[in-house]
Amino acid sequence: MKRTLILTLSLLALTGLMMLINSRLAAQETGGLPEYITLHWDGRENTHLIRPGGIVELLGSKFKGVKKPDRADERSYFMNVAMNTLTTEGYELVAMTPDDYVFRRPVRR
Repeated sequence: MKRTLILTLSLLALTGLMMLINSRLAAQETGGLPEYITLHWDGRENTHLIRPGGIVELLGSKFKGVKKPDRADERSYFMNVAMNTLTTEGYELVAMTPDDYVFRRPVRR
């Protein structure tokens, strides 16, 4: 009986240790916890990013140098420009609402 109890506890401890090591390795492979950014459409002049830490970046001034093709939809065109910029920063789209696009990327710690 005592031997069975010791064996069972040893197997539980070994399983727990393996799970802990596996979760640590998975966190290292993905770069740790993700960070999120929200792209909010509020017209060409007021479209903004909400970056990690609550930093808000207005994009209207950055859109001034971009010429929209004549027959392109303004909202679709400028949201696409912003999304392509975010992908170069390592973000990927994870959720959408009519006005907000949410992106995430792994954080290297």
